[in-house]
Amino acid sequence: MEPFTRHKGLVAPLDRANVDTDAIIPKQFLKSIERTGFGVNLFDEWRYLDEGEPGKDNSARPENPDFVLNQSRYRGAQVLLARENFGCGSSREHAPWALADYGIRVIIAPSFADIFANNCTKNGILTITLDEATVDQLFKEVEELPGHELHVDLDAQTITTPHDERLFFEVDEHKKHMLWEGLDEIGLTLERDAAIGGFESEYGRRAPWVFGVPVQG
Repeated sequence: MEPFTRHKGLVAPLDRANVDTDAIIPKQFLKSIERTGFGVNLFDEWRYLDEGEPGKDNSARPENPDFVLNQSRYRGAQVLLARENFGCGSSREHAPWALADYGIRVIIAPSFADIFANNCTKNGILTITLDEATVDQLFKEVEELPGHELHVDLDAQTITTPHDERLFFEVDEHKKHMLWEGLDEIGLTLERDAAIGGFESEYGRRAPWVFGVPVQG
């Protein structure tokens, strides 16, 4: 997983509250357990005018011109600005897979569903919680300034706007470590590989039968 240290990206404003995971990636696309290939179906029911199905040629599908990610000024956005309770609904990890595959690295909102936010961390997406007044102001600035980009510094825990305003955000130290090092839970475990190996070696000497070694009489 790509480490997250600093990121500067175009912002897309998704002005909807309570966006659930079924809207982020609809249920018919959940059969695959691969982490890639979901980006083309991100927000599928809002993004296209027809019904999406797995394996369908998305390049030929009619796009909804009113949906934010289809508007020319927001194409290629890597920062998503959202409203409260983003990522509610089911706990499907396919939702952050789709966001990451599309290219989203940062999501800013007043609040997130906890499981969704944790799944984002495991997939290299930084979720930033800001108060509603600040989010409102960001929505206003993004609308007023085409090409609006934000610079996010994970180490300093700051967001810098095009007007050089610095916004500070909180992030759990455990999540910060995972993002900074580009680790999922397997990666976190492997950080302790030497200690795990040492324990197994010592335990094997004390209880060899656990490892299938015959006990000498």
